[in-house]
Amino acid sequence: MTSKQEILSKLSEAVLKFEEEDARSSAIEALENDIDAVEAILDGFVVGMKKAGELFKRQEYFVPEILLCADAMEEGMKILRPHISHNKITRSKGKVILGTVEGDIHCIGKNLVKLMLDTNGFEVYDLGEDVPVSRFVEEQKRIGADIVALSTLMTTTMMAVQHSIPILRENAPGLAIMVGGAPFTDEIAKKFGADGYASDAIAAVTEAERIMAAKSS
Repeated sequence: MTSKQEILSKLSEAVLKFEEEDARSSAIEALENDIDAVEAILDGFVVGMKKAGELFKRQEYFVPEILLCADAMEEGMKILRPHISHNKITRSKGKVILGTVEGDIHCIGKNLVKLMLDTNGFEVYDLGEDVPVSRFVEEQKRIGADIVALSTLMTTTMMAVQHSIPILRENAPGLAIMVGGAPFTDEIAKKFGADGYASDAIAAVTEAERIMAAKSS
């Protein structure tokens, strides 16, 4: 009989090696062996995604590999999701509203940030691409997010970020704002008045955790 740890390792490896069929079959095996769906996700799939994130950080994995890992995880999640007992899910690290600013339709970097924040315990509300500041304000009022993360890939839409930050702060004093995307540097982020800057999806998790720790201190 396969042990629990062996099954959890299979779940992790399926994601890490982007094996969609293995992710599905290992998820079924986990349920057949009475492994709780949330445990299978957190101690199996999420572990695999974190390992993939470390490989990405070391430039051994790149964007295509991370997306393939995410696809494999999603295939397994289709099996596990209906079996999740929501009262067993631990409290999130914080609520993050995420979106690409108005005028910019790029999404791959933003989607990676969403994936990494989500798999690291944050509650993420993705507004998509080409999002006007009014929509960020509206969702912030509805959700009461801890962080709003603004993304842009183009220098031509950087000013939309600069324009959005004071409007967001005016409507939600105490809100933390993160920025990211190719045109940004830490220096520009500070100049625009952002609370945090992330150069990639892995850095976004670290920065979000730092911001939340500062909020609670």
